Amino acid sequence: MITETLLADLHSHTTASDGQLSPTDLVARALDKGVQMFAITDHDTLAGLDEAHQFNNSQAQPLKLIDGVEISTRWNSFDIHIVGLNVDRGNSVLADFLAHQRELREIRAMEIGERLAKAGIEGAYEGAKALAGDAALSRGHYARWMAENGHAVDMPSVFKRYLARGKTGYVPNNWGDMASAIEIIHQAGGLAVLAHPSGYKLSAKWLKRLVREYKEAGGDAMEVVLGQQTLDDRNNLIALSHQNQLLGSIGSDFHFPSNWIELGKNLFQPQGVDWVWQSQSWVNRV
Repeated sequence: MITETLLADLHSHTTASDGQLSPTDLVARALDKGVQMFAITDHDTLAGLDEAHQFNNSQAQPLKLIDGVEISTRWNSFDIHIVGLNVDRGNSVLADFLAHQRELREIRAMEIGERLAKAGIEGAYEGAKALAGDAALSRGHYARWMAENGHAVDMPSVFKRYLARGKTGYVPNNWGDMASAIEIIHQAGGLAVLAHPSGYKLSAKWLKRLVREYKEAGGDAMEVVLGQQTLDDRNNLIALSHQNQLLGSIGSDFHFPSNWIELGKNLFQPQGVDWVWQSQSWVNRV
């Protein structure tokens, strides 16, 4: 059964990482789409938050803007992302950790460029770097540059053909473990959320293992409602959250305007889920 509640979208990206809208434009779009509680969760950076708050605070009816970040981690050779919600963006421990993450991103990005160049795709690093601007360079920037320069029809095709595990431009991740990221989020006063669990393309057995070990590492919540998912997927994630005593979260993982992902779209809130914003830790931070 679905109930009408506060429209929340707690996973999104700006040009501070691999999104294509500025923090100002992203908040403006969220307001236009009727989102009431919104989190910006750029990859390994808090750089867009000050601008987002400045614009939001200038509005006659501002939304409830949550400070967030999406931290890349390594689990059994997989890229696993942990979203930190309600973090203190002035926390020095978190700032130092994210600065190190940015260094790791640059090392990996340079190697991706070298592998693509050896495969005959010249200028990919420079092109992706130009798209990234001041943001940390990511595979998303590579995918965008390669799609725009005719190496595939769109960004998903670039990932499938060049950047996925085992493909020409794939470079194994060099991140730290989940427990370290979760601890950093907690030190910054936030709650740790396992991002898009079904997006890692794990078997049912491995997904159960991931969620269990994430909980054991100190995780607080997991995303159970995504912008694109089947009803079976949603029910499975909710069941896993219950089995592991994890709070539920919700988010579009919005990067840019498209026909398939939109801020607040399809983010229904089924009954029977203990939502992350209902927890006492969240209430205390707000």
